[in-house]
Amino acid sequence: MNQAMSQERMEQIFDQVTREVTQRTAGVCLHGGGSPSGELCTVYTTFQKGCWVGLSMCAERSLFARLAQGMLPGGQVSERDVEDFTKEYFNVLCGRIISEMYLETKAASRFEQPVFCVGRRVPQGHQEHFSLRYTSDCAESAELVYQMRDSAACTLPR
Repeated sequence: MNQAMSQERMEQIFDQVTREVTQRTAGVCLHGGGSPSGELCTVYTTFQKGCWVGLSMCAERSLFARLAQGMLPGGQVSERDVEDFTKEYFNVLCGRIISEMYLETKAASRFEQPVFCVGRRVPQGHQEHFSLRYTSDCAESAELVYQMRDSAACTLPR
């Protein structure tokens, strides 16, 4: 049987998973607070089956570059490395979120391949539902944004 989950619990799961995945995959420590500014990039995806929602992470380019450097030994990274490793990081993040959500709700879900772009973006046809803001251990900012589809509620499969 599928169980509903409060927004507060969802935020706890998203926050915990984001901090853990970021630390484990790239050695970057995230703390609460901050608001991305300056040269921004966004990685996003949409979830299907279960909840039809979007998830995006908008961050300063320098944070995504550090994520790539933490995942790719050797120091210097190209723009292509930043894009590829940011999408891979987000794949891991979304996979862990889906897993944690399933443990609590028993509602299966899947997500599309992440998209990387310059600037601040959200999946088309979605509106922000809640966001979590972070500052890294090097004072870079990021925002994880959970979006609901315009005029569509989250429905759990039967």
